[in-house]
Order: sequence, then structure tokens, then C-alpha cells
Amino acid sequence: MSKRSSDAEPQTAPSKRPKHNDTPPSHSRFVPPRTHHPPITPSRSVYCYERLNQIEEGSYGVVFRARDKQSGDIVALKKLKLDEEKNGFPITALREVNALMSCRHENVVGIREVVVGDTLTQVFVVMDFIEHDLKSLLTMMPSPFLQSEIKTLMMQLLSAVGHCHSHWILHRDLKTSNLLMNNRGTIKVADFGLARRYGDPVGVGGMTQLVVTLWYRAPEILLGATTYSTAVDMWSVGCIFAELILKEPLFQAKGETELIGMIFKLLGPPTSNSWPAYASLPLAKSLTLPSPQPPQFRQKFPYITAAGIDLLMSLLTYDPERRITAEEALEHPYFTESPLPKHPDLFGSFPSVAAGEKFVSSLSLAAAHPALGGVNHTVLQLQHEPQITSFYTNSIFRSSIFT
Repeated sequence: MSKRSSDAEPQTAPSKRPKHNDTPPSHSRFVPPRTHHPPITPSRSVYCYERLNQIEEGSYGVVFRARDKQSGDIVALKKLKLDEEKNGFPITALREVNALMSCRHENVVGIREVVVGDTLTQVFVVMDFIEHDLKSLLTMMPSPFLQSEIKTLMMQLLSAVGHCHSHWILHRDLKTSNLLMNNRGTIKVADFGLARRYGDPVGVGGMTQLVVTLWYRAPEILLGATTYSTAVDMWSVGCIFAELILKEPLFQAKGETELIGMIFKLLGPPTSNSWPAYASLPLAKSLTLPSPQPPQFRQKFPYITAAGIDLLMSLLTYDPERRITAEEALEHPYFTESPLPKHPDLFGSFPSVAAGEKFVSSLSLAAAHPALGGVNHTVLQLQHEPQITSFYTNSIFRSSIFT
């Protein structure tokens, strides 16, 4: 049985959560306490850092890999996009900095400082540099993660999300491309540009529905809910769990209507029992529900255990009030059954696209070194920096023997 936090009642099953008037729900919308933390000040110049290469460019900034000239540390340097014709600091940047400061955790990307350039519009956030994002890693890997590895990754993700929720922060954009992973098997949640404190006043119009990348968006947001809670992040966690198992996104829809249809097909259409509040959602009346059918989880995921299916179904639950919390999920039996979670140090290593490392060729060490007796290792030739080339060996056997 999952353990519950001290401010909520015990749960016997996700579909039968008892409720009491004197205790807040697990996915609380109550006003949070004010958080006090030391301010970040732009005490140093961006010229204290040497830019190495661009990692990515998004709507709210450009991210570079850089080196601290004083310490030699490799960092991620995010240049915020500021409009010179408008006054003020972008709300997304403020939210990201505030959220990262409020949610310091070993599985949340660390913020080091804020630095400035020559003008007031040149503002940079300095963060820890992490070698990979999970989306790129899944694309690069020849085979899916082992179950023991998936458990380790999921426990780290749930720990980070639970920590954010305990500090009243909704991430609102959890997806594999926003989960960074180093070469020591540690993942860190990143990109808090859409994060917000979920107890803040939401105004007359309520909370925006323009959050969460489509494939990871919870059904209550798809159906127009104007208020939502930590449960939206937990739906995204469920989609990530499925993606780690399948090695591809679970719901690859081209639009919201197609996505709703995919969800109905996997979970079965919602009913008054599975989602009592469904009929009251703004867009529910515009949908024609398909005929009743049972969930298709076992058909979609034939190779995971019954406990794994149960955890996945608890995350991908229609009713946000019944959706499992991060704290509950960490206590799920899936994580204590065989195979046990693998220690992060035992994860394999992969070339980092963000660091400019590239696959040049894949060879067999057995061919080059017959003494290995035909054991296949992958030899990767990497380009770390301009004019610097090295060989990188991934010697982790991706076999169930080593789970």
C-alpha cells in the first residue's frame, strides 16, 4: 500500500480515494506559504565565461555550452530574449529563475547565477551543464532502457516532481526533451519556463490551457479546465514512463482532437464512475464518446509486469483527484519487485550531442581485438572540441542478464 503524506488520508486504490472535509486533497489548490530565498544578483559579467558551442534555441532564449574562465567548470549559459522596445523582464524568465531557486534538488537542474553583458538587454542565466536529454538519448540508443534502468530513471523523476510539488511549483511542461541525463545515470528536470506556483491567484480567466506539450497534456486541460493542480504533471510523468518502455512517445497526435481519440482508445472512454467531473468540463459536450470498451494497457505494453501496468494506469487516470501523486508513486510495489532499480553508476555512457560529440563510426572491438572472443562493444569516435578527437567505448552489455 502506498504511503501518504501527513496531510492526506490513506489510499487503498486509485479509484476509491476517500475524502474528508477537514483535509486538503493530495493534488491541492490551496494557497501556498510565501517562500523566502536569497536573491540572485548579476554580480559577474558574461565575459567571465567562454562560449564553446550553441546547444539549442527556443522561444525564450538561446542556450550555449560555456566554460567558466576562473574555475574551468563547463556550464549551460542561457541568453534570455529581451525586447529592446518593451520595458520589463519576460515573465517566463522570471518564473524559470524563481522556480529553480525554490526547487533546489539533486534531480532538478541547478542554477548558479545570473550574469549580464554590455547592455541591459543582455541577460544570461548560468546553469549546470548536463550531457544529454532523454529524448535525444532514446533516439540514439539501439535498444530501449532495461526495466532496472527505467525504474532508476522513474524514481529520480518522481523524486524531483514530488519535491517541486511540495514547494508549490507546477512544472507544466514535463517531457523527455526537458529531462537531462549525465553520464553517471543521473537525470535532472529542466526548462521551468512554464512553471508557476499553483496556489497563486489565477484571476478572472483562470489558469491558461496553453501549457504542456501536446503529447504530454492531461485530459482535463484538453477539455478546457480553467483550474488544475499537480495532477497535470503526474499525467505527463505517465506519458514519460510509457515512452521509456516503448522507446517512442505514447500519444503521437497531430492535434488535440486526435489526441483525445488516442486517449479514449487506450483508457476506454470516460464514464461517470471513472471521471465524475467529466460532464462539467467546457469541451465535454462537444465530444461524442465512443462505445464503451475496456482499457488497452496490457495489449499496448505486453512485456512489463502487472505492477508496472498498475503504476502506469495509476498515472494515466482520467480523474485528476484519483491520479496518483509523486509521493504515492515512489512507494509503489513496482520499484521493489525484481529486477530492482539499477545503481546510476552502472548505466552506460553515450556521446553528448550538446557537447559536440558525434558518432563517426560503429565498429566491433572483436574484429580489432580477436582476444575479446567476439564480444561486441561499440566504438564511438567523438569530436569533443574543434581539432580534438577521441575514442569513446560503450562497454555496457544491453542484455537482460545484467538487470
